[in-house]
Amino acid sequence: MRRFTIAASATLTLTAVLTAVPATARAHERPAPLGIDHCTATACHFDVPPGTYDVRVLLGGDAGSSTSVSGETRRALLPETTAAAGERVARSFTVDVRTPEGEPTGAEGTPGLDLVLGGSAPALAGIRVTPARHARQIFLVGDSTVCDQPGDPYTGWGQELPQYLRKGVSVANYADSGESTVTYLQNPQLWATVQPRIRPGDLVLIQLAHNDKTTDEVTYRTNLETLVAGVRDKGGEPVLVTPIVRRWFNSDGTLNNGTALLVNGLGVDHPAVIRSVAAARDVPLIDLTARTKALVESLGVEGSKALYLYNEKRDNTHTSVHGATVYAGLVRDELVAQHLVPRGTVRVG
Repeated sequence: MRRFTIAASATLTLTAVLTAVPATARAHERPAPLGIDHCTATACHFDVPPGTYDVRVLLGGDAGSSTSVSGETRRALLPETTAAAGERVARSFTVDVRTPEGEPTGAEGTPGLDLVLGGSAPALAGIRVTPARHARQIFLVGDSTVCDQPGDPYTGWGQELPQYLRKGVSVANYADSGESTVTYLQNPQLWATVQPRIRPGDLVLIQLAHNDKTTDEVTYRTNLETLVAGVRDKGGEPVLVTPIVRRWFNSDGTLNNGTALLVNGLGVDHPAVIRSVAAARDVPLIDLTARTKALVESLGVEGSKALYLYNEKRDNTHTSVHGATVYAGLVRDELVAQHLVPRGTVRVG
C-alpha cells in the first residue's frame, strides 16, 4: 500500500500520538485510536466492526490545499475545506458503519470504514478514528430520492446530509430505492431492522411517498401513523418529511400539477396527508415539498435541470450530486430552525 509523503517532523509527532499503546493498558480501556498508517494518498481503510465512529482529520500540506472527505457508499462526510500553504486545519465528524453499508436491501459493501479524499487539491496530514461514545443518530426512512445511491450520477439527499453535521451527530441512512410505506413496513430488512436500533433522543426522518402510487389514503395515513408510533415506542423523535417535488412544469412555469406535487392515481395528495398526520400527532414537519417547489420554480425550466438528472438521464425525479446537496441543505436548515438539533452540531458554511 502506498503511503503519504509528509514532512518528517509532523509525521513522527502525529503518528506517535495516534498509534501508541501504553504497555500497561488494561483490557477494559478503550482501544488505541487508528491513524494515518491506514491511509494512502487518496483513501483510508479501517478494519473496524459495525458501529458509530468519531473521525478527526488534520488537513493541509506544504502547498495550498482543498480537501473533501466522502466514505462508505458515496456519502459526503466533510465539505471541501481549504488550507493555506503550511497551514493545518482540523475538522471532525461522526460516521455510521454498518452492513449493508448503503441501501439496506443492496450489496453488503466493504467491511470496515472506508474514506475517500476528494477536492481540487486534497492533502491529509493526519487522521484519528475512535469509537463514538455519545453520538446522536439521525435515522433516515425513505426511498430512492433519499438513499445512499451506489452509482454515479444518482444521489439521494440523505447521502449528502452528513457533510452538514459535526462530531456528535451521525446519519444512519436506511432509505431504500423503490420503497413505499407499504413495502417499508413489510420488508424485514427495513423497518424491522431500523426500529430496534433507535435509542432515546434519536431523530427519525421519514420521507415516503414517491412509490405509494397505488396506496389509498386510509392505508397511507395508517402507515405513517404506524411509523410515528414505532419511533416513539423506542424513545426516538419522529420527523415527517414531505417528498421532494418532481421537476414537471406547467406551461405557465409553475409546478401546480399532480405529477410534480406527488398526487397519486387514486387522488391521494401525499404531502397533504403528511401535513395532516404531523398536525394530528404533534410531529415535527419538514415541508420539503414546499421548499423544493419554491426553489425549482425560482430557477425555472432551464435553471432547475442541474438539480435533477435531466441532462444525463432525462430524469425529473432523481437528483444529481448538486441537487441532492442543495436539498440536504434545506433539510439542515429546517433541523436548525425547528431546534431539532443544536446549532453547534451543524455546519452552516
